[in-house]
Amino acid sequence: MSVTLSKLKKMHQAKQKIVCLTAYDASFAHWVSAAGVEVILVGDSLGMVVQGHATTLPVTLDEMVYHTQMVQRGNEQAWCIADLPFMSDTTIEQTMQSAARLMKEGGANMVKLEGGVRVLQSVSALSALGIPVCGHLGLLPQSVEKYGYKVQGKDSVSAKQLVNEAVALQDSGAEMLVLECVPAELAREITDLLNIPVIGIGSGKNTSGQVLVLNDMLGITVGKSPKFSKNFMLQSTSIQDALAHYVSEVKAEIFPSDTHVIA
Repeated sequence: MSVTLSKLKKMHQAKQKIVCLTAYDASFAHWVSAAGVEVILVGDSLGMVVQGHATTLPVTLDEMVYHTQMVQRGNEQAWCIADLPFMSDTTIEQTMQSAARLMKEGGANMVKLEGGVRVLQSVSALSALGIPVCGHLGLLPQSVEKYGYKVQGKDSVSAKQLVNEAVALQDSGAEMLVLECVPAELAREITDLLNIPVIGIGSGKNTSGQVLVLNDMLGITVGKSPKFSKNFMLQSTSIQDALAHYVSEVKAEIFPSDTHVIA
C-alpha cells in the first residue's frame, strides 16, 4: 500500500519515526522503496552527487522533472517529494508553473521550497490549488553563496525567527517541513509545536523523521561526507542491507546519535 500524506501526519502525531532518503533514478528508487522508506526526496542535491557540481545552483527545472520521472518509475510505495530548483520559484506564477511541471510531468506527490517569509504567498497559492507543499528551513543550499554551509538558529534571535517561520509556513498551508542543520533542541521545539511532520537532517533525533542523501549513507560521495551523515555500508554486506540498517536505526532512534550532530 502506498504511503499517503495522511499516514505521514498520523505517524507524526503518534511519534512514529518517518524514514526519508534521496533517490535520483529508477533502480535506486526501487530498492529504497522496497526497504520500507516512507518518503523519497528527489533532491536538487543531484547537482552535486550526480552531476558533479560544487553546489545545487546549476540544476534546472527540466532536470528535476527528468529525475522525478525516473524515480517514480521505480518507486513502488513511498511518498515522493521533488525540489523546486534554484530560481524556479521567484514569483507566485512561476512557482505554480514549476510545481505543475513537477506534479504533471514528473509525477511527484509533493513539491519542496526553500525559505521562510519569502515563500509564504507561494505556499498559500499552491495549497489553495491542492498541491501539497513541503517547506525547508535552516541551512538553505540554494542560498549557500550568501549564508554558507553552517548551522542556523544558534542564537536566540535567529532561533526565534526559525520558530516563527516554521509556524508561518504551516499556517500558509505547508504540509511538511525539512529542518537542515539547526540545533537539536530547537528542532525538538519546532517539531513539538507543529501539527505537520518535520524531517530533520543534521538536526538531531527529535524530529518526526530523518533524511539523508543516498550517496552519503552508502559511502559513495566523492569528497568529504557531512559530519551528520553515516556510512551504513560499513556494517552491511550489500546496498539492500545498508538501506535496511538505515531504516531500522532511524525507527529505533539509534540514528542519528550524538556523534552525528554538527551544532
